[in-house]
Amino acid sequence: MTRGCFITLEGGEGVGKSTQLRLLATVLELRGLDVIVTREPGGSPGAEDIRNLILSGDKDRWDMKTEAMLFAAARADHLRATVRPALERGAWVLCDRFIDSNRAYQGAAGELGDAFILALHELGSDGFMPERTLVLDLPDDVIGIRAEERDQGQEIDRIGGRTLNYHRRVAQAFREFSAQDPARVRLIDAGGEREDVTARLLGAISDLL
Repeated sequence: MTRGCFITLEGGEGVGKSTQLRLLATVLELRGLDVIVTREPGGSPGAEDIRNLILSGDKDRWDMKTEAMLFAAARADHLRATVRPALERGAWVLCDRFIDSNRAYQGAAGELGDAFILALHELGSDGFMPERTLVLDLPDDVIGIRAEERDQGQEIDRIGGRTLNYHRRVAQAFREFSAQDPARVRLIDAGGEREDVTARLLGAISDLL
């Protein structure tokens, strides 16, 4: 049996990851692929419980280091219970956020450093990485507007509610990851019509199909 393919979608607040994940999954399913859509933190019963711990409560509930360790624990369970079994049976797994979010949010913007985040990932998940990471990118000013529109009338979680400057550092970190590792990490223009963005995502994984 052919092993499946692990694709992650990344990006800052308000870039449209959840929408594009669903659209991309639909396109791949129409091509006859078995597609699993999942998310982080979460994606397995144990990891969903940890997700609630991470995202709920006061903004000072966890310090940055504890937050990063909770993410690492959630990921270890997610990979064990959901991702690896799906890949082994030949499914394509599309994941809303993965290790690069922790590198950007806790490592870069949170100032823990990339080495610390990757060491946790090695310890908890054996350094497991996706075949391709697609980073949805928008100009910083557009990200702020999109995030405000998305969150209007909704309760904002601990991380989404951080300062605009914090989220700008997150977006810049993602851009740097794509420059450092262009074979795995592809920067995708998230502007324009939804269908156009989906076409760009599909083009960025065409060599894997």
